[in-house]
Amino acid sequence: MDLKNEINNDNLPQHIAIIMDGNGRWAKKQGMLRAFGHENGTKSVQTTVESCAKIGIKNLTLYAFSTENWNRPKIEVDTLMKLLISSLKKELNTLMKNDIRLNTIGNIEKLPSSAQKQLLEVINKTKDNTRMTLTLALSYGSREELISAVKKITSKVKNNIISIDAIDEAIINEHLYTQNLPDVDLLIRTSGEHRISNFLLWQIAYAELYFTEVLWPDFTEQHLYEAIISYQKRERRFGKTSEQIK
Repeated sequence: MDLKNEINNDNLPQHIAIIMDGNGRWAKKQGMLRAFGHENGTKSVQTTVESCAKIGIKNLTLYAFSTENWNRPKIEVDTLMKLLISSLKKELNTLMKNDIRLNTIGNIEKLPSSAQKQLLEVINKTKDNTRMTLTLALSYGSREELISAVKKITSKVKNNIISIDAIDEAIINEHLYTQNLPDVDLLIRTSGEHRISNFLLWQIAYAELYFTEVLWPDFTEQHLYEAIISYQKRERRFGKTSEQIK
């Protein structure tokens, strides 16, 4: 049965974020190196991106590489960077065909120059696409993002650009990497882990959290639909009572 038919198109999450976890464990189960898992994980990325665009999701953010991932063995980091470049080259036509705009958040300057060049090239070529925004979190850490925002705001207060009394949620949002994105409605994490791992801590304040045992390379279109259906069955109160919502 295609779960797509059970989705309520009038109640879609406007922003889905995914912690794509389990590539290494998936590879280990196959008796292969971790790189094999990362390579197969790209297939799930393509499936998820196209499926989100197909049903009308406006924003999809994927946790592709964290600030902490730089601490992994150099051979794995090098493999991930090469995979990023090759995936960007390969998927450009798919992004254009599906009218998807590529965006990125994180400390991109830490990426190898070749990866930065390829990333910016695809971002530029897709900048006029409007169907969906695909954001890759690269060299991203939420704490680093918040520190950066605090520094920018502090500097503006110091230089009398804004007053300290004017600082509110809107001001903070304007200084985050995600300033042009709405808050996350649905956060999905694969592989059975139940933690956020320094991902979009501010932006998921009222997100619905969905954890699945499925390892990322095994994550299919139907698994995505299961997460969305679970989201649609929940009552989002944002601090209010059920009676107030009704």
